[in-house]
Amino acid sequence: MHLLESHGSDLPDRVQSVQVSGESLPYAAAGLPTAVSAPLAQVLAYIEHNACQPLRLEQLASIACLSVCRFIRVFHRQFGLPPHRYICHVRIERVKALLRAGVAPAVVAGETGFYDQSHLSRHFKNVCGMTPGQYLSQLRTQSAPTQGLETH
Repeated sequence: MHLLESHGSDLPDRVQSVQVSGESLPYAAAGLPTAVSAPLAQVLAYIEHNACQPLRLEQLASIACLSVCRFIRVFHRQFGLPPHRYICHVRIERVKALLRAGVAPAVVAGETGFYDQSHLSRHFKNVCGMTPGQYLSQLRTQSAPTQGLETH
């Protein structure tokens, strides 16, 4: 409740709109192979809908009707990265969308399945090459109007 008091009552609406809107596009949507097996497509859909919740390999493997070891191998072969890295990338895309929506990094961490802001920052830097704060600074720089430039 203290998060709502300090960040406004519209926080749940902003989080929900990011999770439901086009901003929460699948991480690998553009790079997915065209022929994804039905079980793996179900796993991807499950990950997309539950990315901010704790996900266990046993759950994902059972959706694909595979053993955990076989699931990891098949997933990695199909998508080029192991399931846990894919999930991390999906979460980071959600983090970016929430940051763009103006949600504070400390709040974003809890809303996207990370333990705390430090955990988020570590994974964000591994995936994006910068911290969430640096990402926000870059966004501000890109969206700021150019000042002091005169055209003749």
